Amino acid sequence: MKLETTLEERPGFLHAVPLFDLFSLVTMLLLMSPMFLGSSGVMVDVPVSEFQMERFDESIVVTLGPGGEQGKLYLGRTAIKLEDLPDLLEELRADEARARTIILLKSDVGTSVGMERKVSEIILRSGFKMALVGKSATPPSGVSERGGEP
Repeated sequence: MKLETTLEERPGFLHAVPLFDLFSLVTMLLLMSPMFLGSSGVMVDVPVSEFQMERFDESIVVTLGPGGEQGKLYLGRTAIKLEDLPDLLEELRADEARARTIILLKSDVGTSVGMERKVSEIILRSGFKMALVGKSATPPSGVSERGGEP
């Protein structure tokens, strides 16, 4: 025996609900994607700067971490020695696309000025443009100086 429905078919919004779900999911991912992007390099406590720098699409991050007179040196997230930096920069310079990029130098507050100067001279001698990275002097609205909520 075959069962038949006696109600008339009214699909209406039922076919559109999955489209609304998909649209809201894509919108939410687009709005939240900047939060998922981490900065390259290693986390250090950079000094405060009153100047804001534009974002660079292609950049290489050299990080100077704390660690006494020598400090810890990173190219991207890879720990390197100061003696190896000129050779690694020369390899990057050989790649035409990477040769036009800028190097961002993130220096920890505890790093000596002499070490920072040595690294910046190596970078500039290699022919790259360089910018020093600092944190904003005024925290974003709703965030206290220590980084937590007010």
